[in-house]
Amino acid sequence: MSAAETGGSQVKSAVRTVELLEHFAGRPGMHSLASVQEAVGYPKSSLYMLLRTLVDLGWVETDATGTRYGIGVRALLVGTSYIDGDEVVAAARPTLDRLSDATTETIHLARLDGTDVVYLATRQSQHHLRPFTRVGRRLPAHSTSLGKALLATYTDEQVRTMLPPALAPLTEHTLTDREQLIEELHAVREQGYAADREENTLGLRCFGVALPYRTPARDAISCSVPVARLTPGHEQTIKEALFDARDRLTLATRRL
Repeated sequence: MSAAETGGSQVKSAVRTVELLEHFAGRPGMHSLASVQEAVGYPKSSLYMLLRTLVDLGWVETDATGTRYGIGVRALLVGTSYIDGDEVVAAARPTLDRLSDATTETIHLARLDGTDVVYLATRQSQHHLRPFTRVGRRLPAHSTSLGKALLATYTDEQVRTMLPPALAPLTEHTLTDREQLIEELHAVREQGYAADREENTLGLRCFGVALPYRTPARDAISCSVPVARLTPGHEQTIKEALFDARDRLTLATRRL
């Protein structure tokens, strides 16, 4: 095998490794070799050897039978390192704490990754009735206030390029038509915030604002509140607190 062929094989192996880890990351739990092979489409013998290598290195784990596979602890260490080393997350901590105190509701900081938002930090609500969202969770941008706030910083044509015409529903309230979403993004730009009206989780409304330390924005903050607790006065308090937090974070991230 020539040097070029060897290099190509190594690149292919690296791509498959990343694709396999992303497959497991998006599908929690343990999976049989057959189900993984069906999903990724690699030759079974190559897939088995790759899985065994990743198991030996700690990136993939097996169950007691050794026949089912899932994401390993090494992935957690890398994810934690990303959060710990992110300058925006570090700069945002005091403001997230302040926003949590001002609203008494659940607060999120998230980043746009392709057509999804990934949660980088959360502050849990002080109430018994509250949503639970973990750091690292990934959700479609079109179904969240965070994602809409971020998509609104792109042009209409950029959004059309990013998103397919038909969008996947998460609830009966999710906007599934790209053009309807784009129309809503016009309103987001005018009012300065985005709203999720039970489009991601039934019984939950969210309000989000983008952080304009770069254009288009890549990070946003939001406040989630159960519909049962959302009064007009509370909604206004949340919006004002979000705008204040956005301004504070704009100053805190100015040099990043």
